[in-house]
Amino acid sequence: MSQHTLHINGQNRTVDVSDDTPLLWVLRDHLGLVGTKYGCGKGLCGACTVHLNGAAVRSCQLPVGAAASGKITTIEGLARNEKLTPLQEAWIEHDVPQCGYCQAGQIMTATALLASNSKPSDSDIDAAMSGNLCRCATYTRIRQAIHTAAKA
Repeated sequence: MSQHTLHINGQNRTVDVSDDTPLLWVLRDHLGLVGTKYGCGKGLCGACTVHLNGAAVRSCQLPVGAAASGKITTIEGLARNEKLTPLQEAWIEHDVPQCGYCQAGQIMTATALLASNSKPSDSDIDAAMSGNLCRCATYTRIRQAIHTAAKA
């Protein structure tokens, strides 16, 4: 076991885990940040997406030792002072979630997209979001919500 101090959602948090423990399990099991979901465990579905230094990464595949030097943001860290981001508001406006399981990962990926491309086209959105699976198939509403947030 090793001590790791992680900068998560603007706060330093210390955990005692093996260097190769996936960040997902540190977030959920050690820090109680359960908004990040376990989906496939192979980095293919996107349910576990968080930001590391602003980039969308799959936390199920990222060892905590590799994340310790960066700034980590989870779905719990997007809203500021209990105010949702424009993307989160658009998500609600367009009634995107059905079962909701993939939504944290979807929102984290879309947030990273909008940070790098403030006016994405449909093809930009489709390319960026292609690694996030939604069993309820709300892809059209996801695209609409991203466009609405881009206008905000």
